Amino acid sequence: MEKIILGKTGIEVSELCFGALPMGPLQKNLPADESAEIILRALNGGVNFIDTAELYRTYEPIRLALKKAPYRPIIVSKSLASDYVGMRKAVEDGLAALEIDYIDIFHLHAARVPEDENVFEKRSGAWRALLDCKKEGLIKAAGISTHSVPTVRLAAGIDEVDIVFPIINKSGTGILYGTVGEMEEAIKLCIARDKGVYFMKALGGGCLVKEYHEAVSYVRKISRVPIAMGMVSQAEVDYNLAYFKAAPEEIANLPELIFEEKCFQIVDFLCIDCGSCIEACPNHAIAKESEEIKPKINPDLCLRCGYCVGYCPQFAIRMI
Repeated sequence: MEKIILGKTGIEVSELCFGALPMGPLQKNLPADESAEIILRALNGGVNFIDTAELYRTYEPIRLALKKAPYRPIIVSKSLASDYVGMRKAVEDGLAALEIDYIDIFHLHAARVPEDENVFEKRSGAWRALLDCKKEGLIKAAGISTHSVPTVRLAAGIDEVDIVFPIINKSGTGILYGTVGEMEEAIKLCIARDKGVYFMKALGGGCLVKEYHEAVSYVRKISRVPIAMGMVSQAEVDYNLAYFKAAPEEIANLPELIFEEKCFQIVDFLCIDCGSCIEACPNHAIAKESEEIKPKINPDLCLRCGYCVGYCPQFAIRMI
């Protein structure tokens, strides 16, 4: 599998990045040992890049996989912490949970940033904590994950930003405050300024899985950078490995991808109408039709990310 160096960091990773979100409690909620075996299958197949987050609660299966792994993969995490103490704790908790001495890349987790907000100023304490952790060797690179076009542009101009993890897909699903074309240009600006870049949600959170080849081909044409793909079964790992290892002329001969439809719904009788899910949704897919009616999820806007699940105090949002 092709290996790519992320910007000026010297960190070399596989083009296929293992996205750990879907196996965790925000989505499939697989047992930790089962998830670890899925991760191991990817590692044994040549993947050396794992993306997770404090929010995803998938440190335990990664820790278990590392115990059996043939090599130490590059690990990314991220946190929603807004201040110095919170971000410092997020890094230290991650190190302890994974039982490792350093985390290769740690991001400001900033999927939904208001259009006119400078997240590096708004969360300056958290950003300073990441830079201090980098100086101390607790992390190797600091970056940002985001769905916002203006935030990607902003990150391109900040010297201390090592890595940018933007959303991009051919339908524009989940892109905030700009078009697909504008996000492409912001990404290219980051690359021109030697930022390490890798992509999230090339399949639109599952919305484009029936168009797998076209969707992945589209993001590969923007730039040959790593692509994070969520995987919840060994069959999915095998298909992704086959695709990313295949020569261009071999891709058309790959068997059809077997996929599982998924969607999230709010269980009405459990919902207390607190609005937490509306605030948490990175794509504005949850709304109230009126004050009298509880929130609903618009399936046409839903990214299937499951972030809302983690914010619901009643656990009223379920994958079906």
